[in-house]
Amino acid sequence: MKNFIFVLLVAFVLSACLSPKEKVQRPTLLRTENATKERLLAEISRFAQINSMRAKMDLKFEDNSFAEMGISEKYKSADGEVVVQRPANILLKVQIPVLKTDVAQMTSDGTRFCVAILNDGGDGRYRRFVCGSNDKDYSPLQREIQNLENGNSKILKQSINAFANLRPQHFTEAILMRPISDENIYIQSEIFQEEFDLNTEKRSPLRWVLRGYYLLDELKRDTDGSLKILRRFWFDRVGGIRLARQQIFNQQGQLETDIVYGKEGNLSDQYTNLPLRIEVTRPKERYKMSLTYQDPTGVSIGRTYPQTAFELSNRWNLPEIDLDKKLAEMQAEKNRNR
Repeated sequence: MKNFIFVLLVAFVLSACLSPKEKVQRPTLLRTENATKERLLAEISRFAQINSMRAKMDLKFEDNSFAEMGISEKYKSADGEVVVQRPANILLKVQIPVLKTDVAQMTSDGTRFCVAILNDGGDGRYRRFVCGSNDKDYSPLQREIQNLENGNSKILKQSINAFANLRPQHFTEAILMRPISDENIYIQSEIFQEEFDLNTEKRSPLRWVLRGYYLLDELKRDTDGSLKILRRFWFDRVGGIRLARQQIFNQQGQLETDIVYGKEGNLSDQYTNLPLRIEVTRPKERYKMSLTYQDPTGVSIGRTYPQTAFELSNRWNLPEIDLDKKLAEMQAEKNRNR
């Protein structure tokens, strides 16, 4: 009898220890839709059918990239006008809200880029016209000018640092999807990711969820037979199949551009279920910018623009900085000192 009472006591104590006083919260697993690789490829092709676009946008610089240019903090949210056209042309105008006065203009023709800062929100000492090559690495130049300390060099340092990083061509592939290629290999997989929605009530089961995605990796076979990743597409599987994210990688397989596509809607009268907000992150340059269509139905799609529309000349007679020339001068100076 004593042993029986002892066993009961032990069972009671253990049950008390194992029974939680509070309910353990876990993410809600959302129901997912299924899709084949062919359907995912078709969705990319649907995005890629847009060859040109002109749109008014709300721009938001969600880090300090604009501040590094010497542009006032008040311009971190601005109006924008974007013109893009395949294969890699872009014109981006950044404007003061309401007044519609240009703060900056940026262009790229696929090979070179130019950026003109027209209004820095201050005394104008940061107004510059800077040009460079899309595929050039200016990090050696940026490291070299870190040692410059006098007043004029400080302005030069900030200008080069900012413009060498914030290039207009970074936004071209975010707006105009590059088509799929028969020469590349596409591999489909799936992933479930925990996500928080801070706009949802704290006690809502949809505040902390486990959301399913399809991943579609685009691979290219190198000359030595090895495979290199070019892009990774994320498709949201909840409530349908939606392209939610595009990641672009460089030759070394490092993440170069991370693009998140927001809520879908209609652009112009012809194109349906396309993102109304695009968020572009460049991890290496440490900046992020979001673009939101001001009037989605008023977007112009399919027009052909002359190449001159994507050539920026220094008609404002701003102080000029040629990044290629600066980089060549720095390398020549190093060679002389060896």
